[in-house]
Amino acid sequence: MKKSAIIVAGGSGVRMGSDVPKQFLLLNDIPVVIRTLQLFHAVADEVVLVLPQAHFDYWEQLRSQFNINKSDYQLVAGGSSRTESVINGLEKVSGPGLVAIHDAVRPLVSKELIVYAFESAAKYGNAIPVIPVRETLRKVEDGHSMVVDREQHRLVQTPQCFDIEVIKNSYKQFSGSTFTDDAGVFEAAGNTVHLIEGEHSNIKITFPADLIFASAWLNAR
Repeated sequence: MKKSAIIVAGGSGVRMGSDVPKQFLLLNDIPVVIRTLQLFHAVADEVVLVLPQAHFDYWEQLRSQFNINKSDYQLVAGGSSRTESVINGLEKVSGPGLVAIHDAVRPLVSKELIVYAFESAAKYGNAIPVIPVRETLRKVEDGHSMVVDREQHRLVQTPQCFDIEVIKNSYKQFSGSTFTDDAGVFEAAGNTVHLIEGEHSNIKITFPADLIFASAWLNAR
């Protein structure tokens, strides 16, 4: 079965306190987005990289510097939201087959999880990696807070893997809406989400401390 991957890289460096978008920051001397791209290139039959149009020139410099072949991926311009960016990426893949949609700033995802997501999606129609919540949770509402049962909650990760045609049809129904992940779109379209076990190390690079953790994790491997 054909396996496609869409790498969504539309972030900025605001919360990182950097002028450089976080997907381009160096992680042990290699840009975050390149680490992620290489992971999926090793597993998927095709990879689509979604970047803001304004970053194309900078990406070309990095691609050349780190010897990334243009044949390893397709470059697509992102939209004004993650939803629009994923839709643009989906236009470049076709079924039958599966597509894994992944945040570029999750460079620590293991090859094993990527393969597991594809295998689970082939069996169940989709696969959404999640991990248990380890801290106590409180819900804040109207100036008050209350404890919620953390056992009933999960933290959601990527890659999120789907049948290509089903996720395309799901996005068509909500092209003007804003979602924080693909499972939300898939579920809103009336589909049932299948959860799989994710990885605690599969963090999203958002704050400076995340980059420190990621570096330490890679050094310890």
